[in-house]
Amino acid sequence: MSGQTERAAWIAVDWGTSNLRLWRMGPSGEVLGEARSDRGMGTLKPEGFEPVLLDLIANDLLENGRLTVIACGMVGARQGWQEARYVAVPATPPGISQALKVDTSDPRLSVHILPGMSQASPADVMRGEETQIAGFLSAEPAFDGVLCLPGTHCKWAHISAGEVVSFRTFMTGEIFALLSGQSVLRHSVAASGFDTEAFTAAVSHVMSRPQALAGDLFSIRAETLLSGLDAVQARSRLSGMLIGAELAAARPYWLGQEIVILGEGGLAGAYRTALAAQGAPARTVDAARLTLMGLTAAWRALAEGAQ
Repeated sequence: MSGQTERAAWIAVDWGTSNLRLWRMGPSGEVLGEARSDRGMGTLKPEGFEPVLLDLIANDLLENGRLTVIACGMVGARQGWQEARYVAVPATPPGISQALKVDTSDPRLSVHILPGMSQASPADVMRGEETQIAGFLSAEPAFDGVLCLPGTHCKWAHISAGEVVSFRTFMTGEIFALLSGQSVLRHSVAASGFDTEAFTAAVSHVMSRPQALAGDLFSIRAETLLSGLDAVQARSRLSGMLIGAELAAARPYWLGQEIVILGEGGLAGAYRTALAAQGAPARTVDAARLTLMGLTAAWRALAEGAQ
């Protein structure tokens, strides 16, 4: 971390499977500095987490006293540092009172890991997204509707009275990556680019007959061979088919609800376009700072509890 001058009052960490992002925080919740690392949960054994953290915050550690660290994400998974067990829905997004206090080797650390959330039927789990939701609700506590969290695994969460009532995860992004990169369709789709007309047509087509998805997917390859289907159009059609199938399955969540998409541009924009084509307007919010806002809300609750 370059330019570090002021010692942090506490540390916020979003520790995922592939990467971690760390914020050095001031006493009023201001960001003093940031750090990123590729030492995600997937690269570490349980005993490896503490040394990685210590290396990133070495200049903030106190000779006497403990530095508070509040973390979310896959760091609390069963394969992570220590398991922070899920909070079952319906429930408010878990805060500091449900956090796991980590037993650290270094006495200068006070590490708290926020739990994920779980759902019994249909079985589902989230880790990290619940902290984004907490950050959103800290800004809009009266929100009543549905949150869409696009990503490799897109999540739809029904929010009411400050609680996550239910949620559903769709592997749409991962399926797109597999089909575009490892299936026969890799020969047809472009590496980038977006054709709005091809995308929205594919969304509507699949929503009207989702049972034909497997056959319609192969038609992308066939049209490439027989009709010279443009590679950008093919990519957009593949994306539209998969998101359309997701919207068809998630219809009970978004139909007739206020919809907020946590994200702007890119994938979030594609979801907004797809929903608008179905007569379901959605607004987007910048998700870049929502996780930090959720971690900050947990820190403030901890600080208030210590007073």
